[in-house]
Amino acid sequence: MKKPLISSKAPAAIGPYSHGFKFDSLVFTSGQLGLDPATGKFAGPSIEEQTNAAFKNLIAVLEEGGSKLENVIKVTVFLKDMNDFAAVNKIYGTYFTSNYPARTCIEIARLPMDALIEIEAIGYAD
Repeated sequence: MKKPLISSKAPAAIGPYSHGFKFDSLVFTSGQLGLDPATGKFAGPSIEEQTNAAFKNLIAVLEEGGSKLENVIKVTVFLKDMNDFAAVNKIYGTYFTSNYPARTCIEIARLPMDALIEIEAIGYAD
């Protein structure tokens, strides 16, 4: 059975989509930007601030689906500038410390709201 996920702890969607979807025991998140859920604005102008905020939003959506970072099996990271890869990788390593999920990192021309980073994940619920 599939169930849309909407987390009150993540920023409101900026379009007609759910924060994620739960299908059986799998949790699929929509891409999360580095927005502050309270204001809907970026957590800050730096890649570090936006990456940490994106992870907090990602965690909120995973938890809404009964999952957690430790249960993530695939991550996709979209970067506005691949020169930020090292900074993002350093922060990424503080959230995933072992049993690293599969990951793809892609530089793209533009992200919604001119974000610096967007992160999506697939995990499973306990």
